Amino acid sequence: MKVNFNVLKWSPPRILVSGFALIIVLGALLLSMPFASATGERLPFIDALFTATSATCVTGLVIVDTGTYFSAAGQVILMCLFQLGGLGFMTMATLVALVLRKKISLRERLLLQEAMNQSSMEGIVKLIRRVIIYSLSIELVGALLFASRFAADMPLGKALYFGAFHAVSLFNNAGFDIFGNYRSLTLYVDDVVVNFTAMLLIITGGLGFVVMSDLMEFRKNKRLSLHSKVVLSMTGTLIAVGTIVIFIFEFSNTKTLGSLDLGGKILASFFQSVTPRTAGANTLDYTQLRQATMFFTIILMFIGASPGSTGGGIKTTTFTTLVGAVIAMIRGREDIVLFRYRLGKDRIFKALTITLISLLLVIIVTMILSMTEEHAFIELLFEATSAFGTVGLSVGVTPDLSLVGKIVIALTMFAGRLGPLTLAYALGPRTEKELYRHPEGKITIG
Repeated sequence: MKVNFNVLKWSPPRILVSGFALIIVLGALLLSMPFASATGERLPFIDALFTATSATCVTGLVIVDTGTYFSAAGQVILMCLFQLGGLGFMTMATLVALVLRKKISLRERLLLQEAMNQSSMEGIVKLIRRVIIYSLSIELVGALLFASRFAADMPLGKALYFGAFHAVSLFNNAGFDIFGNYRSLTLYVDDVVVNFTAMLLIITGGLGFVVMSDLMEFRKNKRLSLHSKVVLSMTGTLIAVGTIVIFIFEFSNTKTLGSLDLGGKILASFFQSVTPRTAGANTLDYTQLRQATMFFTIILMFIGASPGSTGGGIKTTTFTTLVGAVIAMIRGREDIVLFRYRLGKDRIFKALTITLISLLLVIIVTMILSMTEEHAFIELLFEATSAFGTVGLSVGVTPDLSLVGKIVIALTMFAGRLGPLTLAYALGPRTEKELYRHPEGKITIG
């Protein structure tokens, strides 16, 4: 048998795509085993593959109820997939290498650079160390806070297990829960401890590891990078605007916010503004939202989290660049200026490319689902955007998906987690650098 040594020459994007695909397949094989289910029956492989994709791509859309269908072993497998998918398999491989005191090669550094969405390899291993320490520390704190609250409702051992599962799930923006009957965190809609712990985990996981590192080093450096400033400002703006809009839209809806007191309404609106940032947990029944709120949530899911994080979407920095481009055009300026820094043209082209490809992907997936599934269009658009943004919020479409629908949504989650641009680089042919430029032409725009 001839060995294909060309695999060793694959580009970093192609290796990342192949690595994630391998993890998904292995996860599906494990989840389809009898020991992974509570009843001992085998989960059909297509459902196991869908669930493994959702877990590895830290989405949260599920075919079967995680809390009642899977055994403890199956749930632990899911937790491992969250961690691998959220932090990235290259990050976990680096952890093993660091523990074994192995040297990180140049090629491995290139892979890490691609996985962490960094522009250079400088300090990449140091960043990975910080990522691992920060992530595990935040998950531990979240697990203990959850357990302290859950202990009032269940035995201590079970509370610790539930705390650990939901801390790992929410920090990695996976959105899986084990409360059963697809309830997510609806039992704790007005619980301050559960809500704020969950939001802390979601936000820190969605900010991105570079921003987390910047914040941790702020006391020493007394400065933040432009990237961190953009991410923090846009994240804060989206959460604030989202809270206000959801509060107004759902205030009188008796099936969502209407039955809560004023404090509960504000807390629930705050949580529902945070969770579309690719988290997938919910404290309200999303099937009962008004269509205006549902469509606004679709916009938040499409924007998603920030680069180098556990989340998906087009990313906050991409959205900020587009907004900056619009403002610059309206003001008649050539440059996009953020915090007194001018953005390069390549950043603008990349933002436009990512947004257009992502929009086309969501449109195509929604059109396919509208032909194969018996649901309202807004619900199918919601589900398609949730899959692309690796959010995991659902309005009840996923459990009823046809075979074609499952395959389409699974592929959408995969594309959303890796990023459409990474997939394009991985699957497309290599292109040579342009040796000449064509003469400039002009067309009428607008």
